[in-house]
Amino acid sequence: MLTHPTIDQLHQLELTGMARAFTELEANPQSAELSHAEWLGLLLDREATDRYDRALFQSLIAGRWIEQAQNLIIEGPAGVGKSWLACALGHKACRDNRSVLYQRFPRMFGDLALARGDGRYPRPMRALGGVKLLILDDWGLEPLGPEQRHDMLEIVEDRYGRGATLITSQIPVDRWHDLIGEPTLADAILDRIIHNAHRLKLTGDSLRKQQAPKTVAA
Repeated sequence: MLTHPTIDQLHQLELTGMARAFTELEANPQSAELSHAEWLGLLLDREATDRYDRALFQSLIAGRWIEQAQNLIIEGPAGVGKSWLACALGHKACRDNRSVLYQRFPRMFGDLALARGDGRYPRPMRALGGVKLLILDDWGLEPLGPEQRHDMLEIVEDRYGRGATLITSQIPVDRWHDLIGEPTLADAILDRIIHNAHRLKLTGDSLRKQQAPKTVAA
């Protein structure tokens, strides 16, 4: 398939973000209404964003954020690879001799509720607070109840400034306050999570759809 000479030049200059943006704009009929300055602004914005994302990802792989007890939020729709990426960073941290604990939010809250009932509550809380990297997967599948709000505040308070926390979620960060429910506790929880957090927003189609087996009509 033939490509536009400008796209070829952008690739030769390793301006891949601008090349993708150019392709998208060229395919969009509404882009004809944009001025040259607006076109250029959109191309530069995409290139800058792509370069920032690449630099951030390389920094995350290096793991300095874990040593500095910073947080990471990976946000995006179902199936785009949030859990896979979180686990990949967790495995890298393990290879670098950093302690890691992975928990899914629904299972973690259920286990803490059982532990609270039989007197074992301090033990899992110490485990959650003591690792270098705590990975909490699938935040926000359902609103938090009173005990879950308390648990979450205890976890993030215990880890603040002491350990890194990685959270994945389908829910945009600007909706987390409502998800937690109680405004005062929501403020306290989010302040400790977001204050020193890196953020990655994944987009695209579900990988599960792409990997689904094809059916053949009889």
